[in-house]
Amino acid sequence: MKTDTVIVGAGPAGIFTALEMLRRGSRQKIVIVEKGRRVEDRSCPKKITGKCMNCKPYCHITTGFSGAGAFSDGKLSLSPEVGGDLPQLVGWDKVKETIDYADSIYLEFGADEHIEGLEDCPEKKEIRRRAISAGLHLVDCPIRHLGTECARDLYLAIQNKLLDSGVEILFGTECTDLLLRDKTCCGVTIRGAHGEEDILADNVVVATGRRGSEWLENLCAEHGIAHDPGTVDIGVRVEVRNEVMETVNKVLYESKLIGYPKPYKNKTRTFCQNPGGFVSQENYDNDLAVVNGHSYKELKTDNTNLAILCSHNFNSPFNQPIAYAQKVGELTNMLANGHILVQRFGDILDGKRTWPKELAQSNLRPTLPDAVAGDITAAMPYRAMTNIINFIIAMDTVVPGFAAVETLLYSPELKFYSNRIRMNADLDTEIKGLHCLGDSSGWTRGLMMSSVMGVLMGRALAERERNA
Repeated sequence: MKTDTVIVGAGPAGIFTALEMLRRGSRQKIVIVEKGRRVEDRSCPKKITGKCMNCKPYCHITTGFSGAGAFSDGKLSLSPEVGGDLPQLVGWDKVKETIDYADSIYLEFGADEHIEGLEDCPEKKEIRRRAISAGLHLVDCPIRHLGTECARDLYLAIQNKLLDSGVEILFGTECTDLLLRDKTCCGVTIRGAHGEEDILADNVVVATGRRGSEWLENLCAEHGIAHDPGTVDIGVRVEVRNEVMETVNKVLYESKLIGYPKPYKNKTRTFCQNPGGFVSQENYDNDLAVVNGHSYKELKTDNTNLAILCSHNFNSPFNQPIAYAQKVGELTNMLANGHILVQRFGDILDGKRTWPKELAQSNLRPTLPDAVAGDITAAMPYRAMTNIINFIIAMDTVVPGFAAVETLLYSPELKFYSNRIRMNADLDTEIKGLHCLGDSSGWTRGLMMSSVMGVLMGRALAERERNA
């Protein structure tokens, strides 16, 4: 097969690359290679069975058109301060302008016009005062909440737009390799229903998301693609009653707090807050079960959940941060017999495991019913666990009751980001014709910033087409 541009991965970065090329009048033939299904065919059987079925060959929550993020809580962070390090690569002002532009596209396709966290009210000032007192930084970040169920409809509209505009999307097709000759990428090798074949292309855009971070890391090592050691986030998903988070939920919707707790002072932060949401399980390759959170527009629970993540940056000679985080996850899964582990915060402080009967007697009932009560400290690295405990204690100053005995901690919450691919401000790698975007590139984290990177890539490719 021969095409002009091939995009590997139909997550936000890949989607917005193709969409922006079309909006800029590109006449290139665009092919998107997607391992998973069409968005309307993505569904999790847990809604029926009540427990994770460990779907094969991949989890439908993490794989398919629109990627993993769109099927979690569907929140768009509207600040350059949130979502990775793309401003360092292309500039703060360009990122801010492109966030506004990408946000307008989401609105065109049906996103809710309401933005959370804009009001500068006395309650917000009090939250900030408490954060300062606790040694935490409150990030101002307006949020547009799509909602898990509404994100599905929105991305379905985008999918249909791409298909109707002539973009070819190869669903159920896996990219197995890059075709490199003399420091030039001239295509990809794919494997689908009709076996293995090559797609020759002038431009290859790799946008495989967190799901494909290990795959891209291995290709970088195999083909000598320049990259730098990346960051992995290891942490827990915390769940409390809505009453505890009532003010924060009302004023901010999502509290983005950053701290550097003693004694290690690793960056530790809150992420992906879901008022009235559900704790969920996702399955990655090699049967790795990780925890996440969902938040629907209409369907609500009595609880709020959010992640607390500790960032780990490794120095030479160690260069396998993803493998390190996976080992943490595998050990936790072992203790939970392949499921998610849950423990009460008070039991962690008391040095004991949590028992199912203790969960049943609490005011706080888990929204992930098949989570296994146990001891997450038996698998979590000491450094990460210490950071998390001290951060939760600091959070109790900002949100009284957050560090209660019955506060639930689910593990493992892992965020994989590839080793950061070296590229210039035009998103060119040192391999001619190869571009790496989104979370798999190591430069972004989350829906909006991945979408922004896709927009910038689409503009660059369309501009080169005009100048050719």
